[in-house]
Amino acid sequence: MNKTLLATLLAASFIVTGCNDNQNSIQPKPVSEVKFAQFNAALAVDNDPTETYQRWVEYMTIPVAKQNELIAAWKNDTANEAEHLLAERIIQIRNIAAIIQKNRPDVLLLNEFNNNGTVDDVRSLNGFQQNYLAVSQSLNSVDGGNMQQPIVYPYVENYATNTGLPTGLDLDNNTKTNDANDAQGFGFYHGHYAFALLSKFEIDTANTRTFQKFKRKDLPNAVNPIIEICEDSKKPIPEGMVCGQKWFSDEEWEVLRLSSKNHVDAPIIIPTPSGNKTINVLLAHPTPSGFDTVTYNNRYRNSDENAFWNYYINGESSLYDDNGTKGGFNGEHFVVMGDLNADNVIGTQVNAPYNGIIKLLANEKVNQAVAQVGQPFTPQSSGGLESKNPANDWNPVHPNPEIRTSVFGSRADYAVPSASLTVLDTGIYWPAIGEEGRLLFNDNRIGINGDSKEVSSDHRFVWSTVSVK
Repeated sequence: MNKTLLATLLAASFIVTGCNDNQNSIQPKPVSEVKFAQFNAALAVDNDPTETYQRWVEYMTIPVAKQNELIAAWKNDTANEAEHLLAERIIQIRNIAAIIQKNRPDVLLLNEFNNNGTVDDVRSLNGFQQNYLAVSQSLNSVDGGNMQQPIVYPYVENYATNTGLPTGLDLDNNTKTNDANDAQGFGFYHGHYAFALLSKFEIDTANTRTFQKFKRKDLPNAVNPIIEICEDSKKPIPEGMVCGQKWFSDEEWEVLRLSSKNHVDAPIIIPTPSGNKTINVLLAHPTPSGFDTVTYNNRYRNSDENAFWNYYINGESSLYDDNGTKGGFNGEHFVVMGDLNADNVIGTQVNAPYNGIIKLLANEKVNQAVAQVGQPFTPQSSGGLESKNPANDWNPVHPNPEIRTSVFGSRADYAVPSASLTVLDTGIYWPAIGEEGRLLFNDNRIGINGDSKEVSSDHRFVWSTVSVK
């Protein structure tokens, strides 16, 4: 992106700064139902070492009038190269906002929403609210019309993340110590691929538990992977290492964290006609199980990140949070939310020892009517049912295409309530061809392929609505 162009636009914009919006006096009205949603918004660039958090601050703080000007030039083909690329980034962000406005969740987890690695900078999050969510967006994308009502969340939280957090160690055994793979979680900078929570109801920050620093070795049955892909010429064993050797040294295994981003237990205080009710949202975004080389490290880690919540809701006493408090879940109700990067029907995740997602979703404390396939409230979509469903390097043909939440063929995204909650509705927002909103997902005018992250996201918005009467 042209830095001069972005700097000029930034100077003309109004940047919201300050502390978390939880310090407000808004009193929401009592409700009888709450819609919880998970959305990997794909607001992070892949495989770009020049990617920075500041760049996303600039995207999010471009004034609406300037957005309109850039998109008009893009449509008229009068934009220069830098303006063209910037206009398409604005279109993507607007389309993400339109999806949120259309579905209007009460509590929303946004995966792949970058921050500065910690929680002390909310410029990007505030800019997204002010310049996109608070502005009416179109279900027809750049064509306009069918405008949606703005939506703003009075309670928001950024969470510290392990993505891009340097370890100073050579975790991928390539003789370097500063690669994206050498961080506690894959990322080109601290804060890359982070996540944020937006809520219409108070987030009980005082009683929120985070597990960013929980060590991988401390999870029950954790495995330091060994080199076991030993005869693949495309995946050579690193020099000085041998087949069967542990991938991480003892020093590395001692300091490695489990969570590739963070694991968060955040209580949401919901006003109801009979008084306040607390539902805890269990938030995470485990590493993908693919991209392995000579080990199955990513498969193990993905499984363990999902298994963490299974141990947690079962009250595992050995778990500890970032404040040093030990023990598992001690609330009454929960919703597991996140791009869990694992499908409980197909893929490597259905096989031991990589089946953390299977164990989590089969837990009797999880609402089986949502968690399992073919149940009354299994989330599904018409767009997923009709979209291409070929086998790929990650997965075979999906036997239940209507439950997929990603363009790469998996059910990866979840908003699954506890068994203690009464479910009223679930769904995946993925319109079929000809249905309103389709241009938010497929538009051949945008980018190279006209779909996925070029238009909005490679993941789909997933929700569960529960009764709080």
